[in-house]
Amino acid sequence: MDQAPVVNMKFEAALAELEDLVHSMEDGKLELEASIAAYRRGMALMKHCQAQLSDAEQQIRMFENGQIKNIDHSLQEISLGDSSQEAE
Repeated sequence: MDQAPVVNMKFEAALAELEDLVHSMEDGKLELEASIAAYRRGMALMKHCQAQLSDAEQQIRMFENGQIKNIDHSLQEISLGDSSQEAE
């Protein structure tokens, strides 16, 4: 089976493949080596999906705070509470 590199996959495609892997593993019809390969691929897909969801959540938080800008993953010091709101 020709598998696309996980890093190049869109969220929906990665999630669909992950669901298919889970179903095939739950059926219990995979041989041991195939089960191990499916588990490894599934873990990579799960981590990829979680990272994409985390990125989307971060973008939504920025949007909700009135900051419409792209996330620069090389800079992890994004301040979401930068607006000074002093209650006096």
